[in-house]
Amino acid sequence: MIDLKNLIVIFVIVFVGLGNGCATGPKIKRVESDTTMDISGKWNDTDSRLVAQEMINDCLSRVWVDNFQARNNQQIPSVIVGTVKNRSHEHINVQTFVKNLERSLINSGRVQFVASSGERGQIRLEREDQARHASDETMKGPGQEQGADFMLIGTINTIRDEVKGTAVMYYQVNLELVSLANNIKAWIGEKQIKKVITRSKMGW
Repeated sequence: MIDLKNLIVIFVIVFVGLGNGCATGPKIKRVESDTTMDISGKWNDTDSRLVAQEMINDCLSRVWVDNFQARNNQQIPSVIVGTVKNRSHEHINVQTFVKNLERSLINSGRVQFVASSGERGQIRLEREDQARHASDETMKGPGQEQGADFMLIGTINTIRDEVKGTAVMYYQVNLELVSLANNIKAWIGEKQIKKVITRSKMGW
């Protein structure tokens, strides 16, 4: 006959065993960083990367590049990315999208890319430090920066339509390339994305 003390010990062992069985951690699966994964239906890294690539490819295929080179002894234009405003319903990491734009511009070889205002501040501080501490042969002096010829600016907008567990999310990205010399728009691009999001009634 099992006494009360032994019964308590058995109960504790069984309870701890069940607790350990339930306390499993999250399941994690590593995937390639360029894998398309639409989980929530919101703007994600795939949207950012593909929109940037497609819009920059369109931008650099237009005649403004050849026209600029014809006027400037075949020199390739210098471009800087300005502000891309998020006017959507969602919190979008615009900086990630800007970096995707920058990478597509640089890797194209069709343009030179100028550092942003924040990056230039760091570089200028480094030049000031070199002026005090570096040798004359290696020091980089002021007044030699490459000025940008064009600035890329844009907006991200959304329209959401929703009824009875189904939502349609429409994204519209507009980019404009503006000449810094005369404010003339050299290129205007637009890209739309539409997603249909269906949720179960229990989850909605």
